[in-house]
Amino acid sequence: MELNINLTERNASMKAFFDWKADGFDDVHMSLAESKAAVTKALPKGIRTVLDLGVGTGMELYALTERFPDVRITGIDISPNMLEYIRKRPFADRVECILGDFFETEFGEGYDAVISTSALHHFAPEDKARLYRKVTDCLKPGGWFVNSDRFVDTEEEMLEFYQYYLDHKLDSNHCDTPLCTGLETGLLERAGMTEIRFDPVMTERGYKLLVCRKPGRGE
Repeated sequence: MELNINLTERNASMKAFFDWKADGFDDVHMSLAESKAAVTKALPKGIRTVLDLGVGTGMELYALTERFPDVRITGIDISPNMLEYIRKRPFADRVECILGDFFETEFGEGYDAVISTSALHHFAPEDKARLYRKVTDCLKPGGWFVNSDRFVDTEEEMLEFYQYYLDHKLDSNHCDTPLCTGLETGLLERAGMTEIRFDPVMTERGYKLLVCRKPGRGE
């Protein structure tokens, strides 16, 4: 089975879904609070600039802004309805919100960290390969990428999710298509990342914490 997904269709589906779900998003994602907080805990001291891919309503930013009071955040999301919630948060003055998808939006450069929570399990391997190259390029040397998301352990599990998506994409606007950790590791290595690991977090929900780093100068 080829793991192909039409990216234009996928992004349109995700925008429609999350615009529709924005009003109840926080209530639903409270069950994932542990996985969102784990992102901040995994970051080293001294983080001052962060890019958040799929920032949504910004739930994960409560912990981030509490631990790093001087942090400046750039948050990208495809849903304007979701971004409206960030503008009402107590940390709104520290967040630059950008409406757009991850593949067409310029990331900028010089970030200490790129983070994401529950947002990147919708894309095919070739698209994630391109995304991970963008992540590497926008980080400072030695910068970190931390992603709390749904991953599977085996190729068989991955293919089951893809088959479900193929069977139901016309009658459901939200089907997860998580990749297996082995494939994720290969994509990240080819993008230039190092120290790649998957830490357990909310394993009963299929969530793991992906942590990796861009090599520093001279490494």
